Amino acid sequence: QVQLVESGGGLVQAGGSLRLSCAASGSAFRRSDMRWYRQAPGKQRELVAGVTTEGRTDYADAVKGRFVISRDNAKNTVYLQMNSLKPEDTAVYYCNAFRRVGAITYDDWGQGTQVTVSS
Repeated sequence: QVQLVESGGGLVQAGGSLRLSCAASGSAFRRSDMRWYRQAPGKQRELVAGVTTEGRTDYADAVKGRFVISRDNAKNTVYLQMNSLKPEDTAVYYCNAFRRVGAITYDDWGQGTQVTVSS
């Protein structure tokens, strides 16, 4: 199991930047694909960005060119750099660690951090 703690959320004006951090404990971090999800009020949780154990990254179309996901395996931390923020980026952002061991899937979540973008 991987325990995840997000930080870095807050209130920012449109056009501004924030960097989210997700600190992981447990030895499985390096074997986990790491993802950021978000959930806005009244909407379903959606995948924002992901980085694999090999460092490959992927982004939702809504954030391509504005957000950058990265991981530091030495610090057991994954980051989400968010630039050119828009009011529609307002949501609770969740960190996720995903891995498969044989037929078993492990899917761990943080508690979330609120990001609010004012217009």
